[in-house]
Amino acid sequence: MDRPVLVYDGDCAFCTTSVKFIERRMRLDARIVPWQFADLAALGVTRERAEYELLWVERAGRVYGGAQAVAKVLLAAGLPWSPAGLLLRLPPLRWPAHWAYRLVAGNRHRLPGGTPACSLPAAERAKTAPDGD
Repeated sequence: MDRPVLVYDGDCAFCTTSVKFIERRMRLDARIVPWQFADLAALGVTRERAEYELLWVERAGRVYGGAQAVAKVLLAAGLPWSPAGLLLRLPPLRWPAHWAYRLVAGNRHRLPGGTPACSLPAAERAKTAPDGD
């Protein structure tokens, strides 16, 4: 890989809104891709993990998920974002960051931009999607 990859849930409106914020506000030299369109095997990631959390895949192939992926995004974005990323990587702040990430991820369907589909596993989302008729 020539640059890191940020993998997110493209079916989740909250996740998509968050990624749009990153694209507009941060100078991030990374490829940003929904897991639904990513070559997960080439990235060394399972579908189950991609459904579960935001992922940051470094050029060398190391994968960070959840709060640590957010920390990596902030670090890669440079100033003024990188100090927050550094703090999220350090104990003891990384522990509440993990807890906060899981809280947000588990309730993303209730947050602004979230939809009920965000709370469903990917296999169930296709069954609830409008058929376009």
